[in-house]
Amino acid sequence: MTELDTVGDASVSYGLRINGRDRAVQAGWLGESLLYVLRERLGLPGAKNACEQGECGSCSVLLDDVLVCACCVLAADATDSDIRTVEGLGDGGRLTDVQRAFLDEGAVQCGFCTPGLVIAIHDLLDRRPDADESTVREAISGNLCRCTGYGRILAAVAAVQRERSGD
Repeated sequence: MTELDTVGDASVSYGLRINGRDRAVQAGWLGESLLYVLRERLGLPGAKNACEQGECGSCSVLLDDVLVCACCVLAADATDSDIRTVEGLGDGGRLTDVQRAFLDEGAVQCGFCTPGLVIAIHDLLDRRPDADESTVREAISGNLCRCTGYGRILAAVAAVQRERSGD
């Protein structure tokens, strides 16, 4: 279901492809953000709701393999896209190498920013596996973390890079 089906005067029903699975959104509103639909209508709480202005990165998802803030995307505009959330990164519920490195390196404290950072780092390392620290810092500059000071996050990225390169 990729077409928008109007229900009554104000609500619509449509489909989204999330983490490789088609999901129906029933009786939605055209003005709902992708973040709202993911969390409140489809029960995917991984993307966090914080600033709702695209400034903190806690709601980061991949939309057709492009990193976006789900709070700044209308869900109805994503009907023909592949959406990947933090819930869809691991295979069968297993942690990815980035998620494992976050745990091993102590890069998780309160955890609120973690899903957005994990998505951003996957995006970066999938495109630039040999990214230097400056590139990593730039890639995660849209993700605010108020707990870790970023040192443990950078250590986690370095650990993943070592593991992926076989060092």
